[in-house]
Amino acid sequence: MNRRIRTALGVALAATLVTTAAPAPAAAHDRRPSVIALPDGFQPEGVATAGRYAWFGSRATGEIYRADLITGAGKQVSPATGTPSLGLKVDARGRLFVAGGTAGDARVIDTRTGAVLASYQFAEAPTFVNDVTLTRDAAWFTDSNRPVLYRLPLGRGGTLPPADGFTTLPLTGDFQQTGTGVNLNGIAPTPDGRALIVVQSNTGTLFRVDPATGVTTAVDVPGATFLNGDGLLLLGRTLYVVQNFLNQVAVVDLNRSGTAGVARGVLTDPGFDVPTTVAAALGRLYLPNGRFTTPPTPTTPYTVVAVDAR
Repeated sequence: MNRRIRTALGVALAATLVTTAAPAPAAAHDRRPSVIALPDGFQPEGVATAGRYAWFGSRATGEIYRADLITGAGKQVSPATGTPSLGLKVDARGRLFVAGGTAGDARVIDTRTGAVLASYQFAEAPTFVNDVTLTRDAAWFTDSNRPVLYRLPLGRGGTLPPADGFTTLPLTGDFQQTGTGVNLNGIAPTPDGRALIVVQSNTGTLFRVDPATGVTTAVDVPGATFLNGDGLLLLGRTLYVVQNFLNQVAVVDLNRSGTAGVARGVLTDPGFDVPTTVAAALGRLYLPNGRFTTPPTPTTPYTVVAVDAR
């Protein structure tokens, strides 16, 4: 599992007590936009960052859009597919891993050219491949309609597997599929890199997953619930849990193994409008507004909100 998740930003954030707060005011010389406009009608879901850039996927069309986080300018880097583009992660090789939602698939895109490098059909309907995380040797995907994870093994040098080279890991233990709503959603590694953390949206529970066996155990976070939990972000030992319809981000300090944590409060911002997930870049957290309570039209505006790290 990935043992290099502690970036300099992660260390700084993990050492900070986060409470309910608006972003800190930017320095006078800081011209980075706090709100970035996405194309009208885009309906964003996922976000991935590297350097000064962020990539966003459209749940409506599957288009991938890249924004410059310093200037706010952006452009399409991969055209519409007609199927959703939900959870996103980018690796050090410039490859974007994309969860395909109701299409039951995933694809890997070259961020420089927009070319599709590989595609994987995990499941047929009913399925909702929702989010993805990267570890040292695999890409892991959640399915909100099924109690499983999908694993794409990465070979030597990050080699992608063939189209049928993925595995399906059934989940056992504490996790139980509940009803027909969104169950499994966001996914991240544990601080020690030995396991995975997932959130069950409709019960508000975090689970630790043994990646070898699929056995799950509820993460002990006294007094906390994570209802409407969506995207997850781990920085150091700090786990950020986006709670979409609550317009907030819960902040949890985890132990190394990810079996227990302490709730440290929430992040909020007046610009939140049902944020779906979160990524870190340039000392900030970036959250796309899904606007699930706003009827989508081709001219509906969508934005990304930047929250300064505190």
